[in-house]
Amino acid sequence: MDLFEAIKKRHSYRGGFENKPVPRDHLRQIVQAGLDAPSGCNVQTTRFIIVDDADLVQTIAGMHEKNKAFQQAQAFIACIVDEQPKAVYQEMSFQVEDCAAAVENMLLAITALGYASVWVDGWLRVDGRAEAIGQRLNLPAGKRIRVLLPVGIPSEAYKQPAKMPFEQRAWFNQYGADK
Repeated sequence: MDLFEAIKKRHSYRGGFENKPVPRDHLRQIVQAGLDAPSGCNVQTTRFIIVDDADLVQTIAGMHEKNKAFQQAQAFIACIVDEQPKAVYQEMSFQVEDCAAAVENMLLAITALGYASVWVDGWLRVDGRAEAIGQRLNLPAGKRIRVLLPVGIPSEAYKQPAKMPFEQRAWFNQYGADK
């Protein structure tokens, strides 16, 4: 799939997945896309755990009460960051940006390979969920799951929400310019 087609087709998929495993070579390709993402000062702060063990996938899948994609995931990709990020440039850390760039690359790879996913972030930050999953994944002290991606072959058709036109969100040379 062409890059621009993958960008157009990428969406947050919350539907069900087919009961077919995601091959490890595809999971490796997806995570490699995340590893290839840019990072502030090239520090490469984001780490990943690929969860494809059926029992562990089921344990994690059972933790979400509403998201069908989460509940029927065939694999998960956990994006790991430091709890206390280190400054890398003038007292600033770019860990969140690094993680976001990696996640978007992986979401595009997921789409290009014919799979679907949804960026799970806010749900992790409530009720100790990231910590509970982190314990199951044997995360060391000082690390936490920032984003979790359920992955699978979509079993439901999805109608992408409309995007606002270019002219309402982008301009040349100054904000809100007509030309």
